[in-house]
Amino acid sequence: MNNKKTIDIEFDRQHIWHPYTSMIDPLPVYPAKRTFENKIELESGEILIDGMASWWSAVHGYGHPEIITAIKNQADTMSHVMFGGLTHQPAVELCKLLIELTPAPLNRVFLADGGSVSVEVSIKMAIQYWLSKGKRNKTQIMTAKKGYHGDTFAAMSVCDPVNSMHAMYQGFLPEQVFVDAPSSKFEGTQCQEELNQLEAAFATHHENVAAFIIEPIVQNAGGMNFYHPDYLKALRKLCDKYEVLLILDEIATGFGRTGKMFACEHADISPDIMCVGKALTGGNMTLAATLATEDVALGISQGEAKVLMHGPTFMGNPLACAAAVASLTLLKRKECDANIKRVSKALEALKHCENLRAVKAVRVLGAIGVVEVDRVVDVAKIQKFFIQKGVWIRPFGKLIYIMPAYISSDKDILTLADAIYAAIAGDHF
Repeated sequence: MNNKKTIDIEFDRQHIWHPYTSMIDPLPVYPAKRTFENKIELESGEILIDGMASWWSAVHGYGHPEIITAIKNQADTMSHVMFGGLTHQPAVELCKLLIELTPAPLNRVFLADGGSVSVEVSIKMAIQYWLSKGKRNKTQIMTAKKGYHGDTFAAMSVCDPVNSMHAMYQGFLPEQVFVDAPSSKFEGTQCQEELNQLEAAFATHHENVAAFIIEPIVQNAGGMNFYHPDYLKALRKLCDKYEVLLILDEIATGFGRTGKMFACEHADISPDIMCVGKALTGGNMTLAATLATEDVALGISQGEAKVLMHGPTFMGNPLACAAAVASLTLLKRKECDANIKRVSKALEALKHCENLRAVKAVRVLGAIGVVEVDRVVDVAKIQKFFIQKGVWIRPFGKLIYIMPAYISSDKDILTLADAIYAAIAGDHF
């Protein structure tokens, strides 16, 4: 193997699509050579502190020996086998762990390829559940504005209808029911009028609504909106009152990111259906899961189709399941919880940015830190500056945020916070 071979950046520019990037005027990409701990080494020699944990997934850092060993051992035995008509130990062990860690009464697990697919599956579950009950009109999904649930079509249909990156597909996507985004802040007081308006929407639309889907506590890619736990408590009660299933999208918020194992624990509630992904394998393999209650699972199975109509080719991939078992085993340890608390405290260094004129707000919750500025960030400009500062941070919209690996040191987080401050103070955005 020739380790000296360099990446052909011009070929990449001419032929390879990157996420949300133009093929006429693509954003710059930087050749990554290797990853280790919470660092990215570029081909040009720079070593960057990763403030993004590979889009929030590499919570244990890169190349954790227990996860890598699990993948290697599994590859020696069985890297893949179809999940139709077969099962295997990594899948069984993973599902046991998921049922143990998620709130009761979630006890049925569907293994999916990635987060968007798990959302698609959750919507299918909700619609099939009501079909099995003879309520064929309950085919719409209700959701809050500012949400983001993925890039596939059903997932796109429940993203923010105006300000999301998928607004251009309106007219082709299924028409869903949208309510205002939660506005009462996490550390503030829940506004009763907001809950009254929410109930009014349920009263108007419930006969046609199969489920309400939302990211609990933190609406992520839709604007990093941290909202009050009482909103979730009220939502759970309204779903029960009006016969609507509650789907919680914990893909970004799950596995410790908000300071709880799952964000819904802030409100002490449990959904009918839950989507998980991202950190599930510690950022090592693509895998997600959709969990449901026994009532939902049996209800679907008693319906016309008798089965849930979904079955990905790589469902229950043994390599991914083995990685997930190792990742969840690490998450269960006390030192992981201690690290999350330590990271959360270290992220308070971002509050220094509140002194800058261009900063509208700073928000910290668990291992999430957000600095909201007064204009849309020039991603190419600011990333070039961040690399000069030895950090990897990828903002979007007006948000410069970090979701670092839980193993990140206090010094690393201070370096990330200082880089954000310097970028804003020096008008490098």
